[in-house]
Amino acid sequence: MRVIIIGCGRVGAQTALLLDQRGDHVTVIDVNPRAFERLPTGYSGITIRGNGSDEDILRGAEAEMADIVMALTEGDNRNVMAAQLAKHVFGVPRVIAKINDPLRAKAYRTLGLETICRATSLSNALVTAAVDGAAATNGMVEEPTAEPMRGAPPPGSRAAAAAEGS
Repeated sequence: MRVIIIGCGRVGAQTALLLDQRGDHVTVIDVNPRAFERLPTGYSGITIRGNGSDEDILRGAEAEMADIVMALTEGDNRNVMAAQLAKHVFGVPRVIAKINDPLRAKAYRTLGLETICRATSLSNALVTAAVDGAAATNGMVEEPTAEPMRGAPPPGSRAAAAAEGS
């Protein structure tokens, strides 16, 4: 699969790494060259410095050959611009935009864009974890793997609850 990821923040870098490890052809675009430092030395994909909502940059990344474009910057407007450009100018079959604002995510979905809203996803995972336990979230919420730190109150105690509330 040919994937273009716009934005090499924590989410973009992690997504690029996972797709690269699967053997997919991954290109990451970011305006900040230091952002690529988040990619491990074993990353075998391509990196392009530039604005992912710029038509020339996407053309240089061969967007017309991509199977999927993921717009994962921190800016909702940048992600929507890049997603629409990929979808309507380059004809990319699947385009996903990370949207931070739940109301915007819903509005963009009605316009035909695939969106993932971090606020909605995290809220849903937290409710699931509260009701069914963190294991029920399929890895979205990490359960503790170590004993509490020395001197920390035992989990479930009033002191632990008071410490969490402060």
